[in-house]
Amino acid sequence: MQFSICVMANIDEIDFFTHAEHLGYDAVWVADSQLLFSDCYAVLALAAARTQRLRLGPGTAICGTRLPPVQVAAVATLNRLAPGRIHLGIGTGNTAMRAMGQKPMRIKDYAEYLRVLSALLRGETVDYTYNGVTRPITMLMHEHKYMNLEPKIPLYVSGFGPRAMQLAGVYGDGLVFAIPPRGMAVPEAMAHVRQGATRVGRSLEGFRTCALTNIVLLEPGEAVDSERVIRLIGPNVMASVYYFFDAVHEHDIEPPDFLKPYWQRYCDLVAETPAAYWHLRTHEYHYTTLHPGEAELMDAELIRATCLVGTAEELIGQMQELERQGLQEVMFATGNDEKWRFAEAFSRQVMARL
Repeated sequence: MQFSICVMANIDEIDFFTHAEHLGYDAVWVADSQLLFSDCYAVLALAAARTQRLRLGPGTAICGTRLPPVQVAAVATLNRLAPGRIHLGIGTGNTAMRAMGQKPMRIKDYAEYLRVLSALLRGETVDYTYNGVTRPITMLMHEHKYMNLEPKIPLYVSGFGPRAMQLAGVYGDGLVFAIPPRGMAVPEAMAHVRQGATRVGRSLEGFRTCALTNIVLLEPGEAVDSERVIRLIGPNVMASVYYFFDAVHEHDIEPPDFLKPYWQRYCDLVAETPAAYWHLRTHEYHYTTLHPGEAELMDAELIRATCLVGTAEELIGQMQELERQGLQEVMFATGNDEKWRFAEAFSRQVMARL
């Protein structure tokens, strides 16, 4: 099992990458959200210059904000700075798009984007349609200077539903997805990946699985909803609430059962902001801090419904079970100052014992 961290892009915290490297983490992924954080590729370039072993990449770069050749130029430039240590995680853009009041990319457009992106990463020439004009394109200077497509840059496709997971099987070298309690079991996710791969006659040899999750490492005798835990993981829990708040209003559906006890109280908090600005209010503190009133929503049930929770021994058991199911990498997301201490505690108490 490999272990990695997803951080919010912060140009002032490049030292965190060396911190993670010294603690033995395999990778740090950097969130891409243009209205909230520093530019992810600028942060990754500085991180590449400060580290020696750590694998680096956006987690995940957003389709709707960068053209495929722009994404490839960015990661291929990183691959020149840190050859063989760069991956590209790509996704449709939950927060990056919704913070602008826009929806993530549709699955049909995602498939077309991945078709072009994956071909460019392989150094191929591919037909690309832009502004209604279709022309063949390829990365022109990658063999000489400016950027490197070799060593190969693995493409991790973010997929949280069956159709996106199938696209990972068609175009990706790996899948980024969510596991229970709020996601899909590893064997089920891989069944969807295999469907996509089988459809195009593609081998999945070397294919990687990476789960994006929230982790709570409890101290002996600590309550799940202690003040420390809420400070550590509260923003992550609320990110799940924001996701379903958008889904409920976009699709006119009921909130999931686990959120129903908290739903009206959360809606009342959001309603304090004019409706035209809800998209700004819900996403502005993504993974970093809590809005007033949100800490009061937190209890043990909500935390357990959105996080992997346990003592060191219990988390070790959970990691071993995930590995038995076929998961190859666990990535936990963190965006506040607690990440420095948590990264060290998890490394010492869990990773070192696996």
